[in-house]
Amino acid sequence: MIYTLPDLLAGPIPHAERFMTNLTTQILDALHDSKREALIREWIDEARTRNAGLPRSAATDAAELASAMARSLGEGASIESFSDPKWSALQQVLAALSRSGAAQGQGAGETSLFVLALKKPLLSALHGQLQGSDSLQIMSAFWGLTTLVDNMAQFTATTFQRAREEIITRQQEELLELSTPVVKLWDGVLAVPMIGTLDSNRTQIVMETLLQSIVDTGSELAIIDITGVPTVDTLVAQHLLKTVTAIRLMGADCIISGIRPQIAQTIVHLGIDLQGVSTKATLADALALALQRTGWRIARQVA
Repeated sequence: MIYTLPDLLAGPIPHAERFMTNLTTQILDALHDSKREALIREWIDEARTRNAGLPRSAATDAAELASAMARSLGEGASIESFSDPKWSALQQVLAALSRSGAAQGQGAGETSLFVLALKKPLLSALHGQLQGSDSLQIMSAFWGLTTLVDNMAQFTATTFQRAREEIITRQQEELLELSTPVVKLWDGVLAVPMIGTLDSNRTQIVMETLLQSIVDTGSELAIIDITGVPTVDTLVAQHLLKTVTAIRLMGADCIISGIRPQIAQTIVHLGIDLQGVSTKATLADALALALQRTGWRIARQVA
């Protein structure tokens, strides 16, 4: 019986389990300590031809991957299923490699290409072991090894993408915190200069930061300056009103400054009710009102 590659792709074939067991033994032989150094050199050379931007730690990374791969295979990991829990040792090393690449600003393709470069040295090692084997053994070994390394590369790409998304999310949160500072303008008077578009997440951060600052400083008044907010619509107004309500629940009061003519017209046109909320055109006017409410009186010194 002669089997072709489509036969291998179609599903189980006679003695497939035995072939996979033999392949595990063959890969373990290629990864043996006595042969690992030469395999890693060939791996690095192949990776260099695919991608010139290898990190300095490429040899160390390759050695860790080879060691973890051998450990997982030695524990009986299934070549046909990379979701096998016995691959956890290798998956941990791949995940660490992916996160390191993402943190260093590398692309997902660079990390995947590095892993895929392992195919050639392993196939070369298997070629020597399969001399004289029939076509079924050769195709089975080729397909099993190719699938395994492809799964490793796919796992790396998926982990890389997840790590990149985590970095982006963390950076966005940090930018939000930096873009909404709480400034102490005077004793008992805080100010939050808002710049950019207001959304639910940003409003929540502003509210939490401002309320905590009111508690920490014992301030009586908070000024929310929206001079840097490009537009005010119903949603933005609702966010502002929620913040004002939360401030009042803390026993403090609030003044909204930066009400430009265009914003005033928009608020009136939308029918947004800001009754009971003090508003001023500029931050300076808001500060003057805040000082007046807190009992301060400032006079210009006459020479």
